[in-house]
Amino acid sequence: MKNLKQNKLIKILSLNSISVVISFFLGIASTKIVSLFMGASGMALLGSFKNFTSMFKSMSTLGINNLVVKLVVENKEDKKELSIIYSTFFWVFLLISIVLGGGILIFSGFIAEFLFFSKSYLIPVQFFALLLPLVVLNVFWMAIYNGLEAFKKIVVIQIISNVLVFGLTAFLIWKQNIFGGLLSVALSELLLILVTFLFVRRDKSYFQFDLQRIVSQKYFEAILKFSSMALLSAIIVPLTLILIRTQIINRYSIEEAGIWDAVNRLSSFYMLIFSSGLSLYYMPKLASLETEVEFKEELKSYFKILVPLFLIILIVVFFAKEIIVDLAFTPAFSKIKGLLIWQLSADFVRIMALAFGYQILVKAMIKKYFIIEIAFHLVYLFLSYYLVQFYSLEGALQAYFFANLFSFTLILWMFRKLLKTSS
Repeated sequence: MKNLKQNKLIKILSLNSISVVISFFLGIASTKIVSLFMGASGMALLGSFKNFTSMFKSMSTLGINNLVVKLVVENKEDKKELSIIYSTFFWVFLLISIVLGGGILIFSGFIAEFLFFSKSYLIPVQFFALLLPLVVLNVFWMAIYNGLEAFKKIVVIQIISNVLVFGLTAFLIWKQNIFGGLLSVALSELLLILVTFLFVRRDKSYFQFDLQRIVSQKYFEAILKFSSMALLSAIIVPLTLILIRTQIINRYSIEEAGIWDAVNRLSSFYMLIFSSGLSLYYMPKLASLETEVEFKEELKSYFKILVPLFLIILIVVFFAKEIIVDLAFTPAFSKIKGLLIWQLSADFVRIMALAFGYQILVKAMIKKYFIIEIAFHLVYLFLSYYLVQFYSLEGALQAYFFANLFSFTLILWMFRKLLKTSS
């Protein structure tokens, strides 16, 4: 049974690796285009806008697409119950996204000034506001596919979406430079929803629900329970990054902030291998576990297979950093080569922490979640403000490493009883 479980994990990772490899090379090419046409300052502005859109996407869905996955896993054989679940989430997501989209439209001038230090880039913000309800619908559909364990469809959707988004991004940056890059962030969301819709149309029997049901009290209460965790992350994660970026810009320059964003962007390429793999396999798997013994067995598989695999990838990235950085960026970003060790070390610690983090999220351990999230981001923010004074953007990367180390230590302490007990 254990070997079957591990084989399934490897099979999913292998399948997902096709999408990841394509995404990796498209990401490298996209980053090269951004660095050539937009420069370090454009990289910083692009990072700010992506943080902003990420925050409002999470707020619109209350970040509870994980709850959708959990409920679909638990009720996938009961179509009547699924219809109630879908209806509840559809109406809640739609209402929130319309309200938030309207708010972004009203305050778009202020938002553009805050993010870009100018109202010249007002249109991308307004486009994103108008598309927000569709963005939420796409997140909803993909969560259902994930809960139904339709891994092949998810991978195909990801591949098609990534290729189209890359083409759109490259074209808009080539034509409009910084404005085009920012606009591509908003318009890419429209491409994603169109691609997913083509698949949903073919599988409409899985997605049908009764719109008349409106909202179920039982699932609405579940949404309220999960949303407190989700809203915390939706706000605190991008806000922390925006504040750190602003600190680097104010103390040094927007170019320095752009290099810091470039390191984060490079990190997202190899982290994609595991974040997507974990969401496809690990999260639905944890949602189906009922005892601590089962969770401990899953932990063993995680540290036996995933952690060593990730470590190998990090070592390869470190020794190939000269080639990767030269390939992905212009000479203006060569400073990344000397900074990458801090990011790689932090990401390794983060992957180990995620073994427990997904369990906290899926099982709605609200108290643990709040303590870890708030502690991590406070340590990250305060250490960044302190270390940036002395070490520029390297200080922000050092702060990220120490914050992850602190967070992982805190998690181990929280799960100390589980780790001590034998299976």
